[in-house]
Amino acid sequence: MNRGLGFVATLLALVMMAGCGEEKTVVSGGTEIAPQQTFNWRLITTWPKNFPGLGSAPENFAKAVNEMSAGRLKVKVYGAGELVPAMGVFDAVSRGASEMGHGAAYYWKGKSPATPFFTAVPFGLNAQEMNGWLHYGGGLELWREIYEPFNLVPFTGGSTGVQMAGWFNKEINTVEDLKGLKMRIPGLAGEVFQRVGGIPVTLPGGELFTALQTGAIDATEWVGPYNDMTFGLHKVAKYYYYPGWHEPGAMLEFIINADAWALLPADLKAIVTNATRAVNQDMLDEYTARNNTALKELVEKHGVKVRQLPGDVLAALKEASDAVMQETIASDANANKVYQSFNAFKEDVIPYTTISEKAFLETR
Repeated sequence: MNRGLGFVATLLALVMMAGCGEEKTVVSGGTEIAPQQTFNWRLITTWPKNFPGLGSAPENFAKAVNEMSAGRLKVKVYGAGELVPAMGVFDAVSRGASEMGHGAAYYWKGKSPATPFFTAVPFGLNAQEMNGWLHYGGGLELWREIYEPFNLVPFTGGSTGVQMAGWFNKEINTVEDLKGLKMRIPGLAGEVFQRVGGIPVTLPGGELFTALQTGAIDATEWVGPYNDMTFGLHKVAKYYYYPGWHEPGAMLEFIINADAWALLPADLKAIVTNATRAVNQDMLDEYTARNNTALKELVEKHGVKVRQLPGDVLAALKEASDAVMQETIASDANANKVYQSFNAFKEDVIPYTTISEKAFLETR
């Protein structure tokens, strides 16, 4: 066989191999070409299927990975309740019932008091600062250290930016107005809310509308205008408060079962890693664009009353937040270790944020 025909034969054999997956190998010129293994993963989430922003992020991730790997790693996304309940994601991925999950670390505070640091800390870091701490300040390494005993490998999974303080069925004029108020507010913020006299409740997003409508809760925080309008929260609550003291830069997470991760070859690991980084930034871009239009519609079309939390209420929440933080880090070595890194980065970043972002926004 001449060189030209030999090349054609080899090319045809490679095409056949690609079509047959793992079933055949090709031998050309005495060199064996091994088949490339394919993987099929399930990605379960804490969000309703295809929910804007939060739910579209895992879908975007799956699409990107499928395309970049040329189908070698196929990821199928399941919304909350399709395979496991919303709050069952952590355990399901930990035990390998699903290879991957998407949610928020502060939902798993019962697993480790350190987990809320990787979502949001009241009066803590904003979205840009969180990304900086996690990717260049040692935060991601600590995150993986905390999750290692649970057989999980975490990755950043998107940020919603500064959130709204939430929806309330009555005006908040003083701290007294918070006392006895039942509010859906998870993580460390829930403990802070309890400290000022409120009653924190943890509920998945899909239950918020009904809970507000029936009076099971008096108030709720969720995300911001883009997502809150999708849930129709403006139909069951009158007042919309800001700023989001509790979640200044809410970071979501992708979690991968460590055993499933170990089975991936290096190139697929690189694809997954880069896809999570891309989706992480894309979500922040989307919320930055979508919240604007949604807020305008909420106010102009639906008559939503947007209110700023009074200064004395924010001051009380800040004082309670400091107290809760000190108790948290005093009671758990891992929480203290993560706090030291988180707080050191915060102290370092504030001076520059003050003369850059803050100064510019005030000037503009």
